[in-house]
Amino acid sequence: MPFQAFVRWLLPRETHFYENLEQQAAFCDEAAKALLLLYPPSSLPLVEVREKISSLEHHADVQVLKMEEALAKTFVTPLDREDLRQLSGQLEDVVDLINLAVRTAHLYGLRAPFPDMQVLSETLAKCTALLREGVGCLRQHKYSALLEINRQARQYEKDADTIFRQSVSELFADDTIGFKELLKRKEILEGLENAVDACDGAAETLSNIAVKHG
Repeated sequence: MPFQAFVRWLLPRETHFYENLEQQAAFCDEAAKALLLLYPPSSLPLVEVREKISSLEHHADVQVLKMEEALAKTFVTPLDREDLRQLSGQLEDVVDLINLAVRTAHLYGLRAPFPDMQVLSETLAKCTALLREGVGCLRQHKYSALLEINRQARQYEKDADTIFRQSVSELFADDTIGFKELLKRKEILEGLENAVDACDGAAETLSNIAVKHG
């Protein structure tokens, strides 16, 4: 039996840590998918999408508290304590940033989504789907898969950064867009790009866990 497998055999089966992280990753993915409901073919009203994502953010916060409580009560954890805490916090950040982006759009009275907003939202949804897959690999100790997931997430982050920079450049070059509209769109795009960055950070943590335990 390989040494790492032997160590895992000796450790207690604290599966609730995996369940908690899987639930958090699911909330990330569901929030990103809810954001896509703004666009065709669903084209739901912004206020309805905001309410869906706000509810998911609330449930995600509950999972973070459960993680902290479990860490406080458990002496031996299946993964390093700090890795569990860091990953949980990063997944929380993803949901928070998605919620912030849709709240910003609603606060600023966005009348209708615009094309680059949709492109960034779709990139974000690809990232959260990766995270959901990656967190699911932890329980099964599929550490080699996490390295590839991190690579894909990094590429999506680069794509999102390019989309954001090009979009902002085009906004400032377009004389038909008023200054208020420009700032509104820029802040919404920035929020979505930050959410993609947070996904990339979580994927990197998964990769670090893979290197440590694989």
